[in-house]
Amino acid sequence: MANMLYRLGRTAYRKWPFFLVGWLIALLALGGFAAAKSRPMTSQFTIPGIPSLQAAETQKELFPDQPAADKQVNGQLVIKAPAGHTLAEQPYKGQVDELIKKVSGVQQMPKTKLANPAEAGPAMKQQIVAQATKQGTPKAVAEKNAEALSPLSKDGRIGTVSWNFAVDNIMDIKPETQQSILDAAKAAEKNGLTIAAGGQGMQEMMQPGTTSELIGIGIALLVLVLTFGSFVAAGMPILNAVMGLMLGMMGITGATAFFDLPETTTALASMIGLAVGIDYALFILSRYRAELRHVDIKSQADREHAMGRALGTAGSAVVFAGLTVIIALSAFGVLGISMLTAMGLGAAGTVTLAVITSLTLLPALMGMLKTKAFAGRVREDKAADEFDHDSTNGSVRLARGIRKAPWAVALAVVALLAALASPVQHLHLGLPSDATAQKGTEARQSADLLAEGWGAGKNAPMIAIIDGREIDGGQKAQMGAYAKVVEWAAKDENVANAQIVQMAKKGDGAVVMVTPKTGPADKATDEMLERLRDQQAATEKATGTKLGITGQTAIAADVSEKLADALPKYLAIVVGLAFLLLVLVFRSIVVPLLATLGFLLSVLATLGFTTKLVTDGTFGIFEPQPIMSFMPTLLIGIVFGLAMDYQVFLTTRMREAYVHGTEARDAVIDGFRHSGRVVVAAALIMISVFAAFAAQDNALIREIGIALAAAIVFDAFLVRMILVPAVMLMLGDKAWWMPKWLDKILPNVDVEGESLAQHGARPGTPAVAGAAGSAAGTADAPAASGSVTAGGATPASTVAKVFEGESHSEPKHLADDNDTVRDDGY
Repeated sequence: MANMLYRLGRTAYRKWPFFLVGWLIALLALGGFAAAKSRPMTSQFTIPGIPSLQAAETQKELFPDQPAADKQVNGQLVIKAPAGHTLAEQPYKGQVDELIKKVSGVQQMPKTKLANPAEAGPAMKQQIVAQATKQGTPKAVAEKNAEALSPLSKDGRIGTVSWNFAVDNIMDIKPETQQSILDAAKAAEKNGLTIAAGGQGMQEMMQPGTTSELIGIGIALLVLVLTFGSFVAAGMPILNAVMGLMLGMMGITGATAFFDLPETTTALASMIGLAVGIDYALFILSRYRAELRHVDIKSQADREHAMGRALGTAGSAVVFAGLTVIIALSAFGVLGISMLTAMGLGAAGTVTLAVITSLTLLPALMGMLKTKAFAGRVREDKAADEFDHDSTNGSVRLARGIRKAPWAVALAVVALLAALASPVQHLHLGLPSDATAQKGTEARQSADLLAEGWGAGKNAPMIAIIDGREIDGGQKAQMGAYAKVVEWAAKDENVANAQIVQMAKKGDGAVVMVTPKTGPADKATDEMLERLRDQQAATEKATGTKLGITGQTAIAADVSEKLADALPKYLAIVVGLAFLLLVLVFRSIVVPLLATLGFLLSVLATLGFTTKLVTDGTFGIFEPQPIMSFMPTLLIGIVFGLAMDYQVFLTTRMREAYVHGTEARDAVIDGFRHSGRVVVAAALIMISVFAAFAAQDNALIREIGIALAAAIVFDAFLVRMILVPAVMLMLGDKAWWMPKWLDKILPNVDVEGESLAQHGARPGTPAVAGAAGSAAGTADAPAASGSVTAGGATPASTVAKVFEGESHSEPKHLADDNDTVRDDGY
């Protein structure tokens, strides 16, 4: 692979116009298709086969003329009169009448007439009480049932206008429909009347934004300027990442023409794609700059050669690192959850483009800039230089500090990560709802008004579907069985109300509305559903019915449970894959084991931190609420991929030094010397990109952004930069132990670029037999002691040491003051 990438780097550098034009054509073509064929994305998240959706299928059979609970796209307006007044008073009643008239005329609204709650509420209560008492229901129970169903609160101050949109899917809701309803509601808010819109159909469709991306790019640019000491060079990783990101976003948008994609797909892909696009280009550009230090930068052939070696070494590591992220995200497919699979594949596609642009677009940009690639230098004392003395290299000082007391350092880091992970014991998973929306939004206001008027459970209704087709004895027997089911549900300690709200035409089925006392984000609601399900079989046996519980609250709970059950399987796949890939790359058993265990620690710490932040509401960033159901799975996949990135980029430099004869503990220091600063810069860029998404209004995106930023802090700085090196310093040579039989059968993936020995000499100079190496230390096996190659050339080991920065007797044309930046910017 190294040789292939070497040739690719030289070709892209030399024929840069063809590569740049090719990328522009791809951008225009994909953008045109996306603009012409794309459809809105969906905010619905379901998993076929879960109990609540099975109950919804039964509902379709019993009530074929009505949409099942999982297909209803509902909307509602919640209206509140000012203190001391009711909605039945004027002018409020007239304002609501005018509002209903305007809303009814909006496109995609149902043909059924909408009712003013001030009129419909009392009439409905009277009718329900009369019918129920006639059938023998105690008056107190009948009145309680009427209050639960009434569109008007008991005090008459709060009312609801509800409907199901005339659409088949939430994706069919047009933004103009939503806006027309919101405009009508805004116009009706006079004389102290408060109106808020809620329901699935009124959820704001997440539009692709740029604010978070621009914030992340701005911070990343600052880090890159400090890293390269050049404004031009700092802009290249940004340009590379933006190109990959635009292509990825257009690809995902275009894919909506063929697939239903969740609205979080673009946000997740933009987070990951932007971060890795900048990081991968940073690693390659850093290596290219190092290679240029040892060639005649005014020679086109020399610059081509430097780019070829940069791609053959750092590019190989980028390919492997990108592959780990792609595999981890694509592995979401093994969970059998279509929406999560779509999110993973969307992000994986963007990462694939980030790798490809880093390997082709970046070299082409360097070819276009020629000798100006590192122009526009900032002050030399501000530029981070890979070849600084150890006394000024913070990464080396860190490594040497760890070396003094590795046991103490390792124990301290493990203790800190364990403390961060401790809140994970009360992890609570769920899906977003109006009740968990950001304060101040229409959805949250409507949920708060419903809770004020009817109790928190009004936002979390469940539907029990009774199938009475197997009951013998006719309708009388069926009605008796249905009554027993209602009685059973109402007995639960957390049920506020349970009543039959609909009967099948043939009398062979019924719908029971079960209203809990607690809201959708409350753990007690999930526990209530679990109790009812546990008792379901016994109730079916006692009544002769078949039961199922559905509704949006039940569907959300089932999705969360399904994802939680799938988590161990996915974790096993990812951890196993991580170990095998790292064994293949590092040809060691211990290093991959350390990397994998470190990954588990960082994931647990991140989940604990996120639980503290979201579920407990610490720091006030989030209202206390469940963590998104798929957050743990996303974290495992993404953190695995990114963690392996840092492990590869840092440990390959350690391995290069070790295989070329450096003592094991010194090799750890050497890895920090050459890669520490670049890894820190890459981590800071990722943290800035992810943290920028904390500014999003969408709670899900904010949660993902903050969690991923925290994950990078824990994994890059605590695990990769401190814990793993500390254990390697303890173990010494044992860290690189590998059974001989396994070493013989494993293929050589050559991430270090060992095979580039043939390209070690500068073009136009006498060939050095076996010459290898670069600023990264790539070299062939050292020549035999005392040997001299043909033509009296320096042995490969000496060349390697020169390129490694370990010798100060450099040839004149390679000489460079390691303490300064050259006048030409290199």
